[in-house]
Amino acid sequence: MLFNSPEFLLFYPTVFIVYWLIPNKSIKLQNILLLVSSYFFYAWWDWRFLSLIAFSTIVDYILGLAIADSEGKKRFYLFLSICTNLGLLTVFKYFNFFIDSWIRAWAVFGYEISQSTLSIILPVGISFYTFQTMSYSIDIYRKEIKPTKDFIAFATFVSMFPQLVAGPIERASNLIPQIINKRIWSHKKFKEGLLQIAVGFFRKVVVADNIGALIDDVYNMPELFDSSNILMAVVLYSFQIYYDFSGYSDIAIGTAKLLGFEFKQNFNLPYFSSSITEFWRRWHISLSTWLRDYLYIPLGGNRKGTVKQYRNLFVTMFLGGLWHGSSWNFVIWGSIHGLLLAFEKKTNWIPKTYKFLNNMCVFCIVSLIWIFFRAINFNDTLLIFKKLFSSNYGQLYIGDSNILVTTFYGLGFALSFDVYLFAKRIDLENLGSKIGTPSFIVFMTFILMNILMFYSSAANFIYFQF
Repeated sequence: MLFNSPEFLLFYPTVFIVYWLIPNKSIKLQNILLLVSSYFFYAWWDWRFLSLIAFSTIVDYILGLAIADSEGKKRFYLFLSICTNLGLLTVFKYFNFFIDSWIRAWAVFGYEISQSTLSIILPVGISFYTFQTMSYSIDIYRKEIKPTKDFIAFATFVSMFPQLVAGPIERASNLIPQIINKRIWSHKKFKEGLLQIAVGFFRKVVVADNIGALIDDVYNMPELFDSSNILMAVVLYSFQIYYDFSGYSDIAIGTAKLLGFEFKQNFNLPYFSSSITEFWRRWHISLSTWLRDYLYIPLGGNRKGTVKQYRNLFVTMFLGGLWHGSSWNFVIWGSIHGLLLAFEKKTNWIPKTYKFLNNMCVFCIVSLIWIFFRAINFNDTLLIFKKLFSSNYGQLYIGDSNILVTTFYGLGFALSFDVYLFAKRIDLENLGSKIGTPSFIVFMTFILMNILMFYSSAANFIYFQF
């Protein structure tokens, strides 16, 4: 079920009303409702996916208790948890990728191996909830948290529908205490959540979807377009993926807040970064901090010398790229970021004199690296780079002029809003409670009118493919 679908607009208000009308705000009944609703939400795509999330939940619940209760074998139980979660990812996300890569590697040496692949459907959200349950087991092993004996609470933590499909990747230390303890209705949280949901829908429906309609043909058939159109697509894709994914996160955080939960911030105006390091502190924060805490630091972080720090940065981003998808394009995308992060540790390669120029430099670099992320295959990636750095610049091809006008209309408002947040140093998560009621009503009316005016169909969110 998509956030931007008519089904969700019926589903969520129903859950919201029943949730807050439960007698005495019973935590047990509220959690059961959340769990059932989350499984219904997830089953809307394919009910068969439920067996995987249920299996992962049961395994990590049992192993979490075992890790805490068995000092002598806790490393073995942690190993089982990690192998189970990574095993699910390997089979359902990477099996055919590894087989295909193995065959191609042998073909380089002249050996032909018959290809055998499986028709495997990638379960939506599997990359997110496996990381979430895996971090739970690791935190218990590190004695940073204690396991919960409330199975309903743990199952709700794994499957809570606002963040189930594309994050944020929540930590058990933040979310489970909120699930176990009583939630209290808050007018302040209601305003904050409602505004963030509206902004999320605006970013997705008015900005990201219209950019996609304008540039998808260029990325899908780059051989048909000249350098001007390629450049436009490269720049606009940076905004599309940001407003699409941050829009999803806004809706997720907002819907959770209306139910009494506080999710962690997932985006903090990443294109205002003055370095690649800062970019990763602002972009997909729940994933970048997960990679830092559960991969980079265990590898040694910056504690074992400069060379090993560079290695750890590269390995972390290499695997972070692979996490995004079973394609060498994603691996290359992550590896380039890893090399740049390591290079930044070695030298101040970006000038610090003028911050605006610094921001523009980072934006241009990130936009170029996004080509690996968006291009359909490596050949298309090379073609796009070739055209970008050629002299074949001519007149832009404009398809539907209405889409062009709509794109820059929505993008203009979205960028102006981001500049306002950055200049005032306000987090979107808190904005709803910082503005007065009249301003709140005017702002919400403007956003809702735009959403209704530009909504056409429920387009998938980009990060659903991961």
